[in-house]
Formats: sequence, C-alpha cells, structure tokens
Amino acid sequence: MPTLFPRHTVEWKLEEPASLRRLTLSVVEMAVLTGLVLRPLRILLLSQVGRDSWAALGSTYALIAVLLCLAATAHLSNYPVRQWLWRAPAFVGIEVAAEMAMSLVLIAFQREMIGTARADFDDWSRMAVLTLLYRFAAIAIFSTALAAVVQVVRYVLLRHEQRASTVAAVHEESERLAEEEHAKN
Repeated sequence: MPTLFPRHTVEWKLEEPASLRRLTLSVVEMAVLTGLVLRPLRILLLSQVGRDSWAALGSTYALIAVLLCLAATAHLSNYPVRQWLWRAPAFVGIEVAAEMAMSLVLIAFQREMIGTARADFDDWSRMAVLTLLYRFAAIAIFSTALAAVVQVVRYVLLRHEQRASTVAAVHEESERLAEEEHAKN
C-alpha cells in the first residue's frame, strides 16, 4: 500500500530569470519599451541628419527598422515558432500604440516632424495608419524569414544527429538514462 508521505523529499530550486530576460518574455513590456524608444529616436535622428541627404535619411530609417527587428527578435526568441503567429502581430499593434502615444506627447510639445514641417493633431491619424502599415510589413517579412531560418537550422541539426524529430531524441535520451540507472543497480 502506498504511503501518503514520501520517504525522500525533493528540494526544488526556483531560478528567476535575469531582469532583461524577464523583460523580453512579456510582449506588452517589450513592445511598449520599443515604441517609447523608437519615436523620440526617430525625431532625434531626423533633426540631426541633413534633409537634403538621401543616404542619411535612408540610414536613419534603416537603423529604426533594425532596432525594431532586434526588439521583436528578443521577444520572439523566447517562444516556439508556432506561437509567433499571434505574438508578432500583437507586438506590432502594441508597439505602434505606444509609439503613437509618444507621438501625441511630441505633437503637444511641437517636436513631432512630418516631412520638413512640424506635425499637428490633424496629421496624427494619418501618421498612425502609415506607422502601423510600415511596422506590420517590416515585422511580418522579418519574422517569416526568421521562422524559416529557425526551422531550417533545426532540421539540419536534427538530421546531423540522425534523428527524425525532437520527440524521438527525447525518447532515446530517456531510454539511455534509464539503462544507465538500471546498470548502476
């Protein structure tokens, strides 16, 4: 008859992830932080580059796209690819909402630019739609390419180890450990 209390207790250790890792686990926190950083950075970079230099303007928007993709990668890399289908659009929606909230603050202080002129509250809705479209397109293309790379690398690594799937690998490893344990006894 089994006892109600085990003879041996197991000590559990709870390891808290580092603060940066905890930040990247949350889609809301990561997207809000990204949105609050990208909008002022955009204004700062656009005010520093010469408006007549297409190379400087292009490099500004390229830097913003790279930072957006890095932030999305930091979040998405914590989850399996199948969850990216809802996490990537959620990231974009929350990021754009935070960015547009920051844009409202910048418009109130007359620091938001639209082209070479200062933006006003009438321009905000058009800026929000364009920002959503550009961010969604960038993240959709990037996350699709990243998912393809992840799947190809995973497939190549499993084939290199001559295993058909991760389930088979886990099963083989558990059988090996069970045999080692049985050999010890």
